[in-house]
Amino acid sequence: MSSTDTRSYPLRVATELGEIELRMMGPADEAAVLAFAQQLPVHDLLFLPRNISEPKVLAAWVKDIERGSITSLLAVKSGRVVGCGTIVRDPLSWSPHVGEIRNVVSPDVRGRGVGRALSQETFALALSMGLEKLLAQMTVDQTGAIAIFEGLGFKAEALLRDHVRDKAGKKHDIVVLGHNVAQVRAQMEAYGLPGAVQP
Repeated sequence: MSSTDTRSYPLRVATELGEIELRMMGPADEAAVLAFAQQLPVHDLLFLPRNISEPKVLAAWVKDIERGSITSLLAVKSGRVVGCGTIVRDPLSWSPHVGEIRNVVSPDVRGRGVGRALSQETFALALSMGLEKLLAQMTVDQTGAIAIFEGLGFKAEALLRDHVRDKAGKKHDIVVLGHNVAQVRAQMEAYGLPGAVQP
């Protein structure tokens, strides 16, 4: 079953910013996503393994979408990309049951529900893929993002000290949050709440 068999896009979502559209990212979005990524503060990119504001990195990202190892949702407001939620998985690795969620949102729309809506829908999309465990990582000072993921049931699993280095040479800690979907589902069923963790 493909991830879009149980989720339907585009999806319109009400936020404090007004209505936004959540839709799947494809090759035609490369220029718009590059413009979005290039206006992000460098600090916001530190938890990503690659610098998506570089055209060659973004081109590789689009190829990964076409191959199916990455699924990306875009948050669009008035024709402009204001956020991106990505699910990364490697079916050929030792952890084909694990997916990583990576979300970034434009600074000018933060605190207006865009990040929450994007995170919730990316999480639901990941659940619809049948993944058993989900991870999210970010710098420890991104308290708003951490709170959103904790609200979805993620818990801190690791602190990676001095794990990333910014362009100025300063090192930053990364927190890794995990959500054991299979375990939470089993617990909910044991409590008589089947379907509590649903896509």
